[in-house]
Amino acid sequence: MSQWFWYAIGAAILYGLHQIFTKLASSHIGEGVGGLVVEVSAAVTILLYLLILGGTSQMNQQVSANGIAYSVLTGLCVGLGTVLFFLLFQKGAPLLAAPVVLAGGSAIMAVAGILFFKETPSLQRLAGVALAIAAMFLLRK
Repeated sequence: MSQWFWYAIGAAILYGLHQIFTKLASSHIGEGVGGLVVEVSAAVTILLYLLILGGTSQMNQQVSANGIAYSVLTGLCVGLGTVLFFLLFQKGAPLLAAPVVLAGGSAIMAVAGILFFKETPSLQRLAGVALAIAAMFLLRK
């Protein structure tokens, strides 16, 4: 089994819970304030992680201009995506919409992986992209 597999399982669980809690929060808080609370909570969590690493011999955090630039772009995408998820749920979307939206994002990642990162396309990956795109269009109803 690949070394990254359990990290993927943990991330999938946490991102799944993220959408469940966003759905629950969306009827009790505005999308802007809710998004800010989500992102500040995330930043505090990461700060605590860095403080824990700092107290161990595992603190090895490299920094480069490119790393910062791409991280800022990532933050912009996460922030705006969080606001859009709040709006999506406030407008009455079912929780089932979240996996379909995320599948669309997965399709974008798979295509980028093949085109820009020279990852090997396989029948399974291409089928996954096709299914994700189909699911996005089926959700429109």
